[in-house]
Amino acid sequence: MTDPSSTIDWDELRRRAIEVSQRAYAPYSHYRVGAAALVDDGRIVVGCNVENAGYGVTLCAECGVISDLVAGGGGRLVAFACVNGLGEPIMPCGRCRQLLFEHGGRELLVDTPDGTWTMDQVLPLGFGPAALDHLREAQG
Repeated sequence: MTDPSSTIDWDELRRRAIEVSQRAYAPYSHYRVGAAALVDDGRIVVGCNVENAGYGVTLCAECGVISDLVAGGGGRLVAFACVNGLGEPIMPCGRCRQLLFEHGGRELLVDTPDGTWTMDQVLPLGFGPAALDHLREAQG
């Protein structure tokens, strides 16, 4: 059986994530983050973090990826990479794991500091649209 991650151009995703991290707006933390994802139609979508003086309303790079995905016509994420300002792979925060799960599902491949993981490994027992569908069906 072929490893699905072997068909992904991880170098290109990381390169695009590094490139967009240089455009991050991080005047408070100085922690630049860039993210890139492959969409099921072959597009690559990107995002960078955008800080705000009201820290709680800062946008993570993953938010930018999802916004780029939806604004570009939607689709499903197939592979995802996120890097810090040094170009090192980093893990999405909990909120962003949920966003990625929603738009890539359990099978989304994620570039982590420990290698390629599925979103199911990154967010075990993730909550998504299927849980809402199940509840609606159960309630009749």
